[in-house]
Amino acid sequence: QQTGRRYNLFLKRRLRIDKRHESKDSIFFRDGVRRIDFVLSYVDDLNKEWEKKLERRKEFESNLQKAGLELETEDKKESEDGKIYFVKIHAPWEVLITYAEVLNIKVPIRENDIPSRVENPLDCVLTPFRLPERVMHPEPDYFTAPFSKDKQELYLINDESTFFSPSMRNRIVYYILTRCPYGTEEGKKKFGIKRLLNNGTYSAAYPLHDCQYWKKASDPNCDSERYTLYMEWARFLRFYKEQPLDLIRKYYGEKIGIYFAWLGFYTEMLFLAAVVGLICFLYGLFTMDENMSSKEICDPAIGGEIIMCPLCDRDCDYWKLNTTCASSEYSHLFDNVATLFFAIFMGIWVTLFLEFWKRRQARLKYEWDLVDFEEEQQQLQLRPEYEAKCTQKKKNPVTQEMEPYLPLTSQAVRFCISGTTVLFWVSLIIASMIAVIVYRLAVYAAFASLMENAQTLEPISGLLTPQLATSVTASCLNFVIIMILNFLYERIAIWITDMEIPRTHLEYENRLTMKMFLFQFVNYYSSCFYVAFFKGKFVGYPGAYTYMFNRWRNEECDPAGCLIELTTQLTIVMAGKQIWGNIQEAIVPWICNWWGRRKARSNPENLYSRWEQDHDLQIFGALGLFYEYLEMVIQFGFITLFVASFPLAPLLALMNNILEIRVDSWKLTTQYRRPVAAKAHSIGVWQEILNGMAILSVVTNAFIVAFTSDMIPRLVYYYAYSTNDASPMSGYINNSLSVFQIADFPTRNKPKMNPDNFVICRYRDYRYPPDHERKYLHTMQFWHILAAKMAFIIIMEHVVFIVKFFVAWMIPDVPADVKAKIKREKYLTQKILHEYELEKLKEKLCRGDTQATEKEFIATEGKVELSRAM
Repeated sequence: QQTGRRYNLFLKRRLRIDKRHESKDSIFFRDGVRRIDFVLSYVDDLNKEWEKKLERRKEFESNLQKAGLELETEDKKESEDGKIYFVKIHAPWEVLITYAEVLNIKVPIRENDIPSRVENPLDCVLTPFRLPERVMHPEPDYFTAPFSKDKQELYLINDESTFFSPSMRNRIVYYILTRCPYGTEEGKKKFGIKRLLNNGTYSAAYPLHDCQYWKKASDPNCDSERYTLYMEWARFLRFYKEQPLDLIRKYYGEKIGIYFAWLGFYTEMLFLAAVVGLICFLYGLFTMDENMSSKEICDPAIGGEIIMCPLCDRDCDYWKLNTTCASSEYSHLFDNVATLFFAIFMGIWVTLFLEFWKRRQARLKYEWDLVDFEEEQQQLQLRPEYEAKCTQKKKNPVTQEMEPYLPLTSQAVRFCISGTTVLFWVSLIIASMIAVIVYRLAVYAAFASLMENAQTLEPISGLLTPQLATSVTASCLNFVIIMILNFLYERIAIWITDMEIPRTHLEYENRLTMKMFLFQFVNYYSSCFYVAFFKGKFVGYPGAYTYMFNRWRNEECDPAGCLIELTTQLTIVMAGKQIWGNIQEAIVPWICNWWGRRKARSNPENLYSRWEQDHDLQIFGALGLFYEYLEMVIQFGFITLFVASFPLAPLLALMNNILEIRVDSWKLTTQYRRPVAAKAHSIGVWQEILNGMAILSVVTNAFIVAFTSDMIPRLVYYYAYSTNDASPMSGYINNSLSVFQIADFPTRNKPKMNPDNFVICRYRDYRYPPDHERKYLHTMQFWHILAAKMAFIIIMEHVVFIVKFFVAWMIPDVPADVKAKIKREKYLTQKILHEYELEKLKEKLCRGDTQATEKEFIATEGKVELSRAM
């Protein structure tokens, strides 16, 4: 058997010895001239479906050739494992120009003569962050116009083989592949490469990378753009450099280009938020020793003398307030005056980010010829699945052509099923959150009892309180549940979106986006909302505690406030998600590719062809970019919705995003097959989601400052209840704790032991003492604080919203120079096209054509005059 394998290897080497063009970097047919625009692969397995698959392939490939594509098949004997056939596809000139017109692809007609922007005086400072001009702008800037077969001499066609870029070519071929029929099954016409991939007729379909990422192609006709992207963009050591967006767009298409443009812009804007957040954190750090609340808690004469009521029923003992000394000191890091400033600042920062992104997006739309793309999307992105599943047809009122449609009754049924499924899964998340809350309530007593009695925990008992131990373990448990539910719901969301049969690709993505975001929003943020707005708010008081399901006593906040617990929750979920996301994105694809390539490494280089190398890479699916956006938008929620509790969140996000850009670029360039180029003029429905989160963030941060932090109670005490002019905040802790008479404890709540015979204990609330006629009812100070909190929320929201809307109104969505350039380009393009038409008509007149031609000439001249007037 080993001798046979050696003989086969010898034959393979002999067969390839004269095929000079079939090197590792070959992206051409055997003739070395025709470029490989797409590759299909399949395994010829002899199972019961073999004959049916063979018939489908024959019919499909025959129809591709009828459409004008040229095919070349590599026998399985030529492949590395001796099992896979590869079908190489080339689109000749006639096919490219036909479908360029169908797809309304814009091509250059004249080099752009509009002067570029004025030089930035800071350019010399920014030089270390710049990339070489050949990388940043790989092509000259042109005036463009939609391609037309009848006007080929109008366009700047220097070389037919390079006029259409590889990304344009693979987009055209993929358009043909998704609409090419392969026969009739069960009385229905079947078509499209997606169906053939799903039913196993083909195992893969992908365009080729132009070279290996670690070295340039040996062929001088190859631009080696993948190598350039890897060297200048996809390595972490280039983290401080700008991104070559034009080259990314040229190689991967506009859709991927706009994602990296948005991610880069978001990261740049995070720098400002991170700096301000760090300053606020440092303010809390440097003023920690001046915090009167923690001083009083830690003072043996004050906090050491205050006996607090038990934290759980029966099993927990009375405890001294100064046992929470360390946690009260750390809570000041995040619960101080700077918290209010930072919450207001982030409300304005979000508006600036979104408004400036609109301007950046408008500039990219102009530079990438996407200004009129909205109309193209409606015409071109009809999904093949929609055409296949919708058997009924009706006349389009605009085009007056028959087109497939989904009956209203069918739509209603599908939407009902979809809505019910989404509601069920959202309810499941809420149920899982309640389960985590029950866990918190159930283990809290155990932690409290354990920490009071365990001598080994005494050295860290000041820092690791029962509240903090419960919060940390519950946060970790919650994170695990989040990851499991994510894994399950992703598949459900795709299934129900497929079931709805959206009409266009854009509609499909928007529906899936809304479902996934709604789920992720509830999944990731529900626990933070619980800690921020519910924990410690419905506790009751000693002798009249409130219980969940009449069994578990509701949690109390730490005497220093609940904000430190919200910070803990946010840090664990946010940091855990980012670490897990980077492991999933970088390490998993690398391991899979290493495992797939381990055999090929032992063979000579020329036996491992370009299409086989790319076949062994991971697939960057149709939803690959969707998950990248989702990850970043969820992160955006963490740094906006709850930023008042954690000023360092933008700094964490900034560090993650610097890594994220390079990880995403590295995996796309080195670990994944080349994606099919796709157009996009914006970030789509994500823009509306970001706008919604920006508005919600103002509300959540106002409530966090008012109800979760201790700022408002401290300010009310400072201005209304303090009696010490020399030190206005002294006595605040004693004022914020109410008195309870231990004799009033019902049997259910009363501790089993009271060895020190305490008579009274204190608890966190504003209630009258046991000797007052309004015993244990809320004091007037409680209502003053509540009124102050509500007034603060209303004032803060109105101030921030007014500033937000004023800033949004002040900043135009499209820069003035871009507006002028768009108008100028439209005018010049029309002028060039009309001049071309005039020349053609003059030629007809010179040949002595009829009177009708003279009318055309007059009409065309009129168009030119109208264009000038416009």
